[in-house]
Amino acid sequence: QVQLVESGGGLVRAGGSLRLSCAASGTFFSINRMGWHRQAPGKQRELIADITSGERTNYEDPVKGRFTISRDGAKNTVYLQMNSLKPEDTAVYYCSATVMILDRSTRRYWGQGTQVTVSS
Repeated sequence: QVQLVESGGGLVRAGGSLRLSCAASGTFFSINRMGWHRQAPGKQRELIADITSGERTNYEDPVKGRFTISRDGAKNTVYLQMNSLKPEDTAVYYCSATVMILDRSTRRYWGQGTQVTVSS
């Protein structure tokens, strides 16, 4: 079983910054891609950034130039540094991890979500 635990959400004013963390634990062979997604009220969950095991990153347009994804392989942790936050960034943020488990299959796991609220 694999668990992802997120932290770092909260309330911030527009223009401010937050840093989210997501730590994976459990028994597995390796973690491949890790990502951050968000879901605003009334909207579908959307990918905003992801990072491969080789630390190649991808960002979706709404967050390019403002958010930075990184990971610490030794700690099985992925981070999301969010700068220049806007009210439209308000959402529940979820991390995901594509994990090779003990039977050598690959599965995606999700964190429980952390609320980010940006006030104007």
